[in-house]
Amino acid sequence: MSAGSQSRPLRFEPWRLGLIYVVVTLTLAGFVSRLVNLQLLDGNQYRERAVDNFTLDVSIPAPRGIIYDRNGYILARNIASYNVVVTPANLPEDDSDIQRIYRELSELVGVPVGSFVNEDTPTEGLILGVPGGLMTEESLEEAKLFAACVPGPSIGQLVALQDTLAPYSSVKIQCNVSEDIARVVEEKKMDWPGVSVEIEPIRDYPTGSLTSHIIGFLGPIPASLEEELSAKGFIPNRDKIGYAGVETSLQDILAGRNGLRVIQVDVAGQEIRNLEPPIAPVPGYNVHLTIDTRLQAAAEATLLEEIEFWNTYFGQVRISSGVIIAMNPKTGEILAMVSYPTYENNRLSRFIPAYYYEQLSQDPRKPLLNNAISAEYPPGSTFKLSTATGAFNEGVVDLDDIVLAPGQLLLCERFNPTDQCTDRNTRPFVDHIFDQNPEGFGAISFLQCIAYSSNVCFYKLGGGFEDEIPQGLGIERLQQYARAIGYDQTSGIQLPGEQDGLIPDPQWKRINTGENWSTGDTYIASVGQGYVLATPLQVLMSGMTVANSGKVMQPTVVRQVTDEDGNVVPMWFNPEDFTVTDFETPGSYQISPYTPNMKWDITVDPLIQEYSCEGPYCALIDDFKVVEPETMQAVRAGTRLAVTDPAFGTLYDLFLDFPIAVAGKTGTAEYCDDVARAAERCQFGAWPTHSWTLAYAPFDDPEIAVIAFAYNGGEGASVAGPMVARVIKSYFEIKALDIARGAPGAPLP
Repeated sequence: MSAGSQSRPLRFEPWRLGLIYVVVTLTLAGFVSRLVNLQLLDGNQYRERAVDNFTLDVSIPAPRGIIYDRNGYILARNIASYNVVVTPANLPEDDSDIQRIYRELSELVGVPVGSFVNEDTPTEGLILGVPGGLMTEESLEEAKLFAACVPGPSIGQLVALQDTLAPYSSVKIQCNVSEDIARVVEEKKMDWPGVSVEIEPIRDYPTGSLTSHIIGFLGPIPASLEEELSAKGFIPNRDKIGYAGVETSLQDILAGRNGLRVIQVDVAGQEIRNLEPPIAPVPGYNVHLTIDTRLQAAAEATLLEEIEFWNTYFGQVRISSGVIIAMNPKTGEILAMVSYPTYENNRLSRFIPAYYYEQLSQDPRKPLLNNAISAEYPPGSTFKLSTATGAFNEGVVDLDDIVLAPGQLLLCERFNPTDQCTDRNTRPFVDHIFDQNPEGFGAISFLQCIAYSSNVCFYKLGGGFEDEIPQGLGIERLQQYARAIGYDQTSGIQLPGEQDGLIPDPQWKRINTGENWSTGDTYIASVGQGYVLATPLQVLMSGMTVANSGKVMQPTVVRQVTDEDGNVVPMWFNPEDFTVTDFETPGSYQISPYTPNMKWDITVDPLIQEYSCEGPYCALIDDFKVVEPETMQAVRAGTRLAVTDPAFGTLYDLFLDFPIAVAGKTGTAEYCDDVARAAERCQFGAWPTHSWTLAYAPFDDPEIAVIAFAYNGGEGASVAGPMVARVIKSYFEIKALDIARGAPGAPLP
């Protein structure tokens, strides 16, 4: 071997070793850095994730509070609803056994079994391992489009979908089954493993449509409130909230507080154990209303019978809606509140059927609307109590004064004080008896103006007339007195949707119509027509103020709130934001136990803004005054004369033989709304009219005040008047029966 062929010894290069050290060092540093990051820096985050993987929070629904009337009669309660459910993980392993269970269950509950494909079929597009066989992906996607208990998916689809999501959680197959079906399912537990009955509480309303506008109904949590209510422990798609009535306004105290279980589950969702002591749910408080169900039923029967009578008499649907409200004027407690048309809230208690809700919402009579507080109408002659109070208190008229009330007067209508009278701006204003007696009532006193409900008299008192009454009350002062007795503002009652009505003034007209106020506008407003609008509750409050000689009480439908043991719980209600608290807040008033709350006394509290006139111009100033007690006594005397005067007393015939002294005021209000306009009934001089009547009794010490309203009812004394008379009679009959059997009169405070 030659020397050149011998191998030379390899030469080790140090940089290679250094490179290896660097690589190893960087690798170890990376591992250490990652370990430090996982274990120390982000350790809590990953620990929480790990805990979340096996931890599940289970919300326990709280029983909703029960709603009673003032006598303890149940108006809303919770009853058991039986749901047939299937837990996929508990089904048998054999597909043939599962198919048998599906078939037998389908025959019992009426839900289709569903179609499965053979296992020999190619598996492309199929879901493998579902209970009962194979299922197409399309079938599974179809099931996702339906909510629980909605007709459509088959048993196989529902179970297969649940098996892919949480096999140890049950899926509802059929909801609200009969008790007999629930018993059959329970009896077949051994033969039907995985099938069981779930008991779910649902709301039941024993009085149904009779009290639906007061009670309301429940519905699912809307998307707009999910975040807010979830923070309070509510579970969307399970828990329900109030959608109307006191179910809405008293939601916070009726709902209670959900309980909580923190449990450990395995990867399939099967419960293993409790990780923390369970928190029991807190039941909602029970609510006792001021409503007397017996008087409510009598009022509803009265309203429906009167509407049916007049619609039959005229051979067409003349009266499409109506309202009756009965109140204790001394306490403000609502004893009955009927709004027609109504709806059946039991049909909305389990779920809200789309077809029924659409039917209600598209009905032009608006049955979902509580007309007692949410509908605004011209109050007509019932509003004259405001004009009478203001005119007497301002010295426009006195008890000794005589007002000429011809059947018609001609008014020079001025839009500015300096306008001259011409044939073009002179218009007639007639009294309500003009057609029967063109001469009118003649010379009458202030009390007779009220008792006879003379339009001409109140035109003069409100807007003045030539030299006879040079300075009438005026629209600015009329607005002040109307507000003082209950108009132009919400009452603050614990019911959602209350409207505030409208008492217009010159500024309002300029903004909304672009025109100046005229003397004719004042005339029309003085008799509750034109732009004047009010809810039936506001009209009743004006009558309550007169009955109470100036005291305005807070209307209420809540008498007290109690816990599950029957103990009264102090509660306050704030009408500004509809919140209920267990402590008093600014603007709130106590509702449990209800303490009669006087909003104000117009004979004590200076609510009337002073009025100053310089020449033809008048304006309100910053001084305030009260309504004199003599004024309220005079107005009360006028309402009593409406019952006792045999000549033209508008309520004389209705209470002729009634043993208890009654006082009140009727009203007939012309109107021209969208319905009348569409029917081409807005004919000048022959407009359709609403019917109103307001009355209270006994006159010396009132304990009940009633308002009745009939949409397109015609003359108040003929249509609404008999309704008021029947409800007042029913009240005293109920009281007499209670006294006879030794029980206290339920409608009394």
